[in-house]
Amino acid sequence: MPPLASKGTYQKPPQKRLFVALMGVTCLLVVGLIYLGWYIPTMGLANIHPDLPRIVGMVFAVLSGIAVLGTALLVLTTAFGKDILGTKFMRGVVIKFLLPLIEQMGKLCGISKDTIRQSFVAMNNSLVISQRLKVKPDRILILLPHCLQLAECEIKVTGEINKCMRCGRCDIMGLADLAQRYQVDISVATGGTLARKVIIEKRPKLVLAVACERDLTSGIKDCYPLPVIGVLNDRPFGPCFNTRVDVEKIDAALRSVLA
Repeated sequence: MPPLASKGTYQKPPQKRLFVALMGVTCLLVVGLIYLGWYIPTMGLANIHPDLPRIVGMVFAVLSGIAVLGTALLVLTTAFGKDILGTKFMRGVVIKFLLPLIEQMGKLCGISKDTIRQSFVAMNNSLVISQRLKVKPDRILILLPHCLQLAECEIKVTGEINKCMRCGRCDIMGLADLAQRYQVDISVATGGTLARKVIIEKRPKLVLAVACERDLTSGIKDCYPLPVIGVLNDRPFGPCFNTRVDVEKIDAALRSVLA
């Protein structure tokens, strides 16, 4: 059996600054496209009616203002960690509309999708935490990937983490103890379909999920408007095999939202 990564070797937490910067650039491009969408057609609108260019210009100016204001509010919310105005709605805008555009922007800049997704998860967590949610323990769900369990373990804890024998060879033990200490639900899922089924059955008010960049991003999108705090796992032996997670990060995230 290969030795597991020792405590203290976890990757540095992702930074939201990259996502914020790309969001700003994307906003400027959107405003530029809005301007072109106004300027080019209005060249012939005056022939239809002399007031049409002004009316259309006002509409596009409002759209541009909304784009700039929304971006500014998102930046301020993440910077100060406070729900300034409509954080829940803005999180939806980021998830549904901005993320695909920012991924394409990153591709043009030579930035990998995983790097952008890491930053997106950090941004999402900041927006969720800024809502200052206080949730009862029985309405919180910790959702884990099955690859956190040691591959050689003969006792599979998928669906029932209390089967864990607490041998300490993987992080499942620490996470099971954490869930027991705070009296929160904890589930191990083998994939996105089972994870969605667990969420539907348990109907939590907040999910604390551990996964890789791709699965966290898709899970956050699928669960919206349900608030999800994502924690990236570490993959010292490659994807989906004997992965690790810093239990202290889960502990800190729990304490920030527990009522």
